[in-house]
Amino acid sequence: MLKKIDHLGIAVHSIAEARYFYETVLGLTCEKEEEVASQKVRTAFFSLGETHIELLEPTAEDSPIAKFIANRGEGIHHVAYCCTDVTKQLDQAREHGCRLINETPISGAGNKEVAFLHPKSSHGVLTEFCSGEQQ
Repeated sequence: MLKKIDHLGIAVHSIAEARYFYETVLGLTCEKEEEVASQKVRTAFFSLGETHIELLEPTAEDSPIAKFIANRGEGIHHVAYCCTDVTKQLDQAREHGCRLINETPISGAGNKEVAFLHPKSSHGVLTEFCSGEQQ
């Protein structure tokens, strides 16, 4: 069962450069930076109420984020929904004909289980299911 929008993932060339906007212009505080080696990405999280903003900086030229930026430029990359059971959400999506990027949950930022639906199955929006709260 979906509980809330957990975070919005935003692809950026440089977290160091993007932080200026989020901290100075919007007045948000960066709570955590982390590298997720399996995804070839560095992340930075900002809280805004119950939702987080996740900046995503590629750490390799062949990372999904680097490819996204090369094709579309910086901007919103995905919407992540917090759910009670990522595997059950994937099963439900599969049963309804959705194309899955991840057949089973993988490890993501904040030690969360995550899994993605292909944007062709969700009206052009890369959709992430994630477990629990930030750690």
